[in-house]
Amino acid sequence: MATQANGNHVNGTNGDSSARPKLRQEPLKNSGSIDHLEYVDVTPIIGREYSTAKLRDILDAPNSDQQLRDLAITICERGVVFFRAPQDDLTVAEQKHITYMLGKLTGRPEGHGLHVHPLYNDPNNIPMADGTTDPNIYVINSEAMKKLYKTMKDPARQLNEPRDLSREWHSDSLFENCPSDFSFLRMQDTPAAGGDTLWFSGYELYDRLSPSFRSYLETLTATCAQPVFKSACEAGGYAVTSPRGAPQNKDYEFAPSHPVVRTHPVTGWKSVFAAVGLHVSKIDNVYAGEDHMLRDYVMRVITRSHDCVARMHWTRQACAIWSNACTLHAATPDTHLVDGVRIGVRASGIGEVPYLDPASTGRREALGLPAI
Repeated sequence: MATQANGNHVNGTNGDSSARPKLRQEPLKNSGSIDHLEYVDVTPIIGREYSTAKLRDILDAPNSDQQLRDLAITICERGVVFFRAPQDDLTVAEQKHITYMLGKLTGRPEGHGLHVHPLYNDPNNIPMADGTTDPNIYVINSEAMKKLYKTMKDPARQLNEPRDLSREWHSDSLFENCPSDFSFLRMQDTPAAGGDTLWFSGYELYDRLSPSFRSYLETLTATCAQPVFKSACEAGGYAVTSPRGAPQNKDYEFAPSHPVVRTHPVTGWKSVFAAVGLHVSKIDNVYAGEDHMLRDYVMRVITRSHDCVARMHWTRQACAIWSNACTLHAATPDTHLVDGVRIGVRASGIGEVPYLDPASTGRREALGLPAI
């Protein structure tokens, strides 16, 4: 008997899938429309790299929507996909369209669209390469971000001590009531070395916990507060952007409670979601020492499991598209050691309010893989 969220219990089914409770949303099936694209899986657990594929060809295909839907399902199953060939023929409008359609074709709630960054009105929010700005595009610039987040404090860091890079792990927009579903980052320029991004599988993070510990985590939520947005707006004298991709994402509502373990709506697999990282401020309804113990242990599993990591060494105009519901990611802050500036443009969709479906299972169980 397994303990589920909110203290509910589900009886075992002895492997009889017909006796399983019905999922809130049935998993989507891949039709095979992009199977012709050349690829290599980054690891057996996470990631897929398309070495020669052009997103422009998917957009121009007569069955474009079918291919985008299958791409979305692939992303949700593999966590993240890389497009290595330069996507320099793709416009920003087309990048936004792809991000929007990935969610629309896989069940994104009606009325939800692309995220608008809370600090879009900040004067330090630098323009894209053509000099324009777009509310649905977040420009990642290693130098400009220092100004944009100058009010962010790191209380755990001591002067002249190395940075704790475990703080870099996060899922996009976890501070929103409705966080991001898909994110699409295209790197416009990058130094020859440095600035790699890492993704960790939330599916495998769940599967590597003992059944009893998983069951306990399934009863928990975490507060995902990000006070930097209010402090930045007050310091800069401008208004916070509102709404931000969904009616629920509004004003200064930057402290939602999300499930520590969630169900991915596209695959039906469980993933460790709001447990660690940049946007998680505390585990709810536990003592402070227990909060630290729980988060430290989850981070320990991450640091001991580099076989669950897909690492992208960026090249100009390469792209990564990922599912925030089943991955954490972290940029490597080492570009200050080399010449050049890391500049990328990112679009993110806004999905549903995260939930844990008691009828869902882990990835390994769903695929019939060994538990360990």
